[in-house]
Amino acid sequence: MSQKFAAVQGAMCECQFGDGPDKLKVLSHKKYYADDAEGSEKLLATSMELGGGTFEKNTFGQCKLQPTGSSFKPCQIVVTGWDGFYENLEFGNGGKVLLEDSKAICPIAGSPSISIIDHGQSQPGSSESAEDANSDMQQQMNPMVDINDLDEAESEIEEVIVT
Repeated sequence: MSQKFAAVQGAMCECQFGDGPDKLKVLSHKKYYADDAEGSEKLLATSMELGGGTFEKNTFGQCKLQPTGSSFKPCQIVVTGWDGFYENLEFGNGGKVLLEDSKAICPIAGSPSISIIDHGQSQPGSSESAEDANSDMQQQMNPMVDINDLDEAESEIEEVIVT
């Protein structure tokens, strides 16, 4: 089973028929949080993020499904439902946690056309993530540093003075 991130307030989304992204706003609750040690930084997005006003700008630009002669009508986001949410947890509002691969349904498209392109959570670095890093990839990205030598190298600086 693969791990998936939960989507949170500020998750970046796009519509396959639009021409620009927008950020998700969590309006369905004010008490379920994720993304930090205290669990209070960002609201978890749920399948109850429905209707209009669920995005910051509330538009994905021009809607390719609504032509107007030589152009297109502006998109006005209205979410009628979500697919691909986490089924095994339901909050008090009846919502289920949206995942990084959840898709929203737009009434114009009639199908799940809105995708989450960035779940919105930040990942702090850790020694475990450094151990899991692909050393060949790291060498290509930063040829001046050999990641395998970092554990073995000891600093020769004995004291640092900050004034």
